[in-house]
Amino acid sequence: MQYDIKPGIKGLIFDLDGTLADTMPFHFKGWRTACRKFGADIDTAFLRKHTGSPGWVIAGEIIQKCKLNGSVTIEQIMDEKSNEFYKEQHLVKPIKPVADIAKKYFGILPMSVGTGGHREAVERTLEITDLRKYFEIIITANDVQNFKPHPETFLKCAALMNIDPEFIEVFEDGDLGIEAANTAGMIATDVRPWYNSGW
Repeated sequence: MQYDIKPGIKGLIFDLDGTLADTMPFHFKGWRTACRKFGADIDTAFLRKHTGSPGWVIAGEIIQKCKLNGSVTIEQIMDEKSNEFYKEQHLVKPIKPVADIAKKYFGILPMSVGTGGHREAVERTLEITDLRKYFEIIITANDVQNFKPHPETFLKCAALMNIDPEFIEVFEDGDLGIEAANTAGMIATDVRPWYNSGW
């Protein structure tokens, strides 16, 4: 797929999970396994709704939704989920249409990753998919106070790239991320029509 960025764009921001890297089937499997261990369950619609949120927010939502208050902690669910995800993280592949854009504009325009993922998982995913070398600037859930749909993640990327938000195109697969990009005054591009996520 050939994609040209929007006219006037001076910088690019990429979400990671479900945008640059096809991690979402593995994240979903991890969350579902963790939930079932504690007598709960979630479906894909639940996780899609929370795409872009950090793990501790998702774990908190699971506890509320599945009425697990008092029987399990956010940390217990997150630990179980992380263990499951890390078992299969080595199988993650890049999402080619999006990764190709990063490769095409590498060295031409400033680029960054703005993700709701945790630093450790994010760095590992970028290494496994061989995309780490394209990004000097990586903002994760560990680097902000406010998470998507709040624009802080993307505004931090913009500040580090030294580019005004209106000249930045953001590539996203989540409704929360698209809202964050729009709120930041950036141009949001939804990558979901470009590939079959399979989850």
